[in-house]
Amino acid sequence: MPAELAAVLVAKAVRTFGYGALGVVLPVHLSALGLGAPAIGVAVTLVLAGSAALTWAVRRPAERWGARAGLGGLAGLAVVAGVLLLSAADPWVVVAGAVLGNVAVGTGETGPFLALEQVVIARAVPAARRTAALGVYNLLGYGAGALGAAAVALVDTPEPLFAAFLAGAVVQLLAYRFVPAGRPPSPGPRARAAGPLIRRLAALFALDAFAGGFVLQSLVAYFLHARFGLEPTALGLTFFGAQILTAASLLLAAPLSARFGLLPTMVVSHLASNVLLVAIAVAPTAAAAVALLLGRHLLSQIDVPTRQAYVMALVPDAEREAAAAGTTLARTVAQAVTPALTGWAMQALGLGAPFVLGGGLKIAYDLLLYASFRGVPVREG
Repeated sequence: MPAELAAVLVAKAVRTFGYGALGVVLPVHLSALGLGAPAIGVAVTLVLAGSAALTWAVRRPAERWGARAGLGGLAGLAVVAGVLLLSAADPWVVVAGAVLGNVAVGTGETGPFLALEQVVIARAVPAARRTAALGVYNLLGYGAGALGAAAVALVDTPEPLFAAFLAGAVVQLLAYRFVPAGRPPSPGPRARAAGPLIRRLAALFALDAFAGGFVLQSLVAYFLHARFGLEPTALGLTFFGAQILTAASLLLAAPLSARFGLLPTMVVSHLASNVLLVAIAVAPTAAAAVALLLGRHLLSQIDVPTRQAYVMALVPDAEREAAAAGTTLARTVAQAVTPALTGWAMQALGLGAPFVLGGGLKIAYDLLLYASFRGVPVREG
């Protein structure tokens, strides 16, 4: 295994362990510090807006000095974030720490780490192994995230989880030393022709992410807590199971995409999962809601490594930083808008409204993506 691939996998695992824990405990912790549903929605929006800003800011340094410089800088910010999370008693200082640390508030990671790490993987392995490598990358992330969510049940206060996040940031700093230093290939005039394609894809990904912002893990945790009275221990176990099923689904991505193609695999699996998502809104009991949530997670992330491999396959090597950063930025910005609306929707329309809004928009995304890109060829390199 190439050293840079191993480094990225280690960094992904330790980072997402912290994300899995904080994604469950952070909204409950903020609630305990005095924030209500609308304020928690705003807090989640701020975290996502910070992630979008970091994704935008890191692209140019990565294109100029390479992924190692960008990833090292991001890990340094995560160290500062861990210190703030451990020391803060004011809820908005906690939010500031989450912003600096690019804390993921959903079951899947978006943001600057993902944008740069998928490019490192795409260059480290041949095209025929790219979907499988990205599947392992995401599998580790979801598996570690599941362990992080389960760890919530083992502690009485959030401080040990904040300390684990800080330790993970330090490990990332060390791991990124094995990523090659130096500049990526320079794009030529023919490579620049990929720009319109990237923008089209980014617009569709933005629609999907906007819809996903209605049902981020932190907000789903709040829904289960507010409607059915699930406490942090039960929530931690629920999301542990959800992320285990998500991790298992990633194993299906490579064989399914090899059999049916990247685009059909992305669309069909994602579409089926969104039907289950809408059904959560009308679940009569906690058991039914959790069952639908678990079913959704069994299907919803098959598209993740296929989507990442699809983006890398659509553009020349020299344009991969731009493609990864551009599509990730579009997803993160769009997702940042929705949580504040979710808090309002929960109060004005009902706790289940975000599931209907998010699921319906995601179904529209699936249909538009297939209609727009079914005739676009992919590259082999």
